[in-house]
Amino acid sequence: MSSAVFLNELGVVSALGSGHAQTRAGLFADQPGGLHENDTLIAGRTLALGEVHTPLPDLSALPVELRGRNNGLLAAALEQIRPAVDAAVARYGAERVAVIVGTSTSGIGESENALRMQADEGRWPDDFHYAQQEMGTSARFVREQIDSRGPAWTISTACSSSAKALMSAARLLRAGVVDAVVAGGADSLCRFTVAGFSALESVSAARCNPFSRHRNGINIGEGAALFLMTREPGPVRLSGWGESSDAHHMSAPDPQAKGAIDAMQQALQRAGLAPEQIDYVNLHGTATGHNDAMESLAVATVLGGQVPASSTKPLTGHTLGASGAIEAALCWLTLAENPEQCLPAHFWDGQADEALPPLALVSPGSRAQRPLQHVLSHSFAFGGSNAVLALARS
Repeated sequence: MSSAVFLNELGVVSALGSGHAQTRAGLFADQPGGLHENDTLIAGRTLALGEVHTPLPDLSALPVELRGRNNGLLAAALEQIRPAVDAAVARYGAERVAVIVGTSTSGIGESENALRMQADEGRWPDDFHYAQQEMGTSARFVREQIDSRGPAWTISTACSSSAKALMSAARLLRAGVVDAVVAGGADSLCRFTVAGFSALESVSAARCNPFSRHRNGINIGEGAALFLMTREPGPVRLSGWGESSDAHHMSAPDPQAKGAIDAMQQALQRAGLAPEQIDYVNLHGTATGHNDAMESLAVATVLGGQVPASSTKPLTGHTLGASGAIEAALCWLTLAENPEQCLPAHFWDGQADEALPPLALVSPGSRAQRPLQHVLSHSFAFGGSNAVLALARS
């Protein structure tokens, strides 16, 4: 049995749009798009947010507990790969197809709206069920949509959630437990996350500015990405991964970057790669003071300062539990559907923080100096949950 694991099909929806074409166009544009101003989530404050404006599939015919925006985002991503998923279920059998989804919000937005009605009118909405906000609902939704009978679970480790979902899928496939996995993640905008990060003084009102000396916080976003993963050859291979838990602080990363460095080195080792073989790094790049300082140190230590790198969060916003899968999707498009060898740009003010190790941040319109073959995607979460994916063009 082959130990190689492939990302055969991709469905993605984010602030950049829905599907490959829209996402790719926004990813390689010369000017940043994606984010829009919103004044409805925090009273008296207008914020740049990564909202999905694409119409989502109608879930009204489903049981109440499976309805909601988070599952609508998953449905939009799943719709794009549904023919291939159905073919996998038919080929391998429902028991041999697993589902692993990462999320951090699930249906919290539906609970917020229901609580508001209860407070204002003294009654709960007819279309509300408390199970909508359960984390496990995400995997249950996808599993029931595709009629899978294989293993299914949801991972919720903050911003590393859906990167870990891809790692878990790879382990199932390499162990021979299943023959296909639908894996990825989703998160939806809600007041809970925006207010929470605002309380930490970590939210920027304008488009975020990663690695600048003027950086002042994140933009919250929403979206979903799902992959069909198998051992059958596909356009992109999950060649390696690394994960660690530095447990330095509840919300701040270890300033010495020990956990991030460990995760990066694990990913390289598992992929059998030397640092100089990495062609591009999709940075976690949240534009917060602590994260960018830690991550620049990790990249400089493991890879040096010459590898092209960018944060794509100024385009999508920080999609929290979905970010690992969405950013893996952007790497997938960079490797598989990019004949011009464009590199995702790093949009910022160009004012480097001299206290940070310098990185080779990608300018708009840049192209790779050699054919893109190996990339890394970073996800560094609260509590020191670090996840790094190594992806390779097949």
